[in-house]
Amino acid sequence: MEQDPDLDAPVLVMAFRGWNDAGDAASGAVEYLREQWHGRRFAHLDPEEFYDFQVTRPTVELIEGTTRRIDWPQLTFWHARVEDRDIVLGLGTEPNLKWKTFTHEIVSFARELGVTRAVTLGAFLADVAHTREVPVVGTAPSPEESKRLGLAPSRYQGPTGIVGVVADLANRTALPTVSLWAASPHYVSSSENPKAALALVERLGSLLEVTIDLSDLMPAAQAWEDSIDEQVRQNEALVDYISGLEEADDELGAMDSDGDGLAEEIERFLEQRGGAEGS
Repeated sequence: MEQDPDLDAPVLVMAFRGWNDAGDAASGAVEYLREQWHGRRFAHLDPEEFYDFQVTRPTVELIEGTTRRIDWPQLTFWHARVEDRDIVLGLGTEPNLKWKTFTHEIVSFARELGVTRAVTLGAFLADVAHTREVPVVGTAPSPEESKRLGLAPSRYQGPTGIVGVVADLANRTALPTVSLWAASPHYVSSSENPKAALALVERLGSLLEVTIDLSDLMPAAQAWEDSIDEQVRQNEALVDYISGLEEADDELGAMDSDGDGLAEEIERFLEQRGGAEGS
């Protein structure tokens, strides 16, 4: 604890860089919210126990062009007051070690803060066109909650990331947790997808019933789409492929009304990631 904020029944919003952060969309969404809401850092989790620094290396940053500072991979928390609601933002890198301890630390800390609900953000690669609205699906503690929030229930079974582990423990220990996932085009080589981040921020605003200023994120999303348009025009085969995705999207009614098609895309993405890491 770096500070002791006065919080009243806060909501915790979390994302992790790495395995479940295609296009840096989930981490980008939390970073945007931190800036928009002028989040104040108040706590962090010591990284020493949870990271293999030969795998997840610290980085060096120059301060004012002269002084070097080491930035360690860690989980950091900020708090903000938004429309009379307290919100805690958590952002970190998926740990390499001691996932159970790491997860218990997070859930225990949330309880100490009096968190009443948690929201985890993720992003995955899928067969979706960059020209269309970004599909967002999610999971909730129960089918009834999923229906109330308009979320497609996930039937996924297979490898998972720290996002899934945190959400599972939170829900099993009576801390209601919703997970929101945005789909990012698998054919885009750019590391950042602000359009997917925008979709997550918009959906989160609806979920929390707060107004979020999107004026700084929307131009970035449009610039990203324009850049991909320019790259695509130089590849006739890719133009045809994206046209096929758009036609399929039209036929299925934006991945079908109950989100089953997109849920299958999540399953395929996680299975492929899990298989690749195990091979």
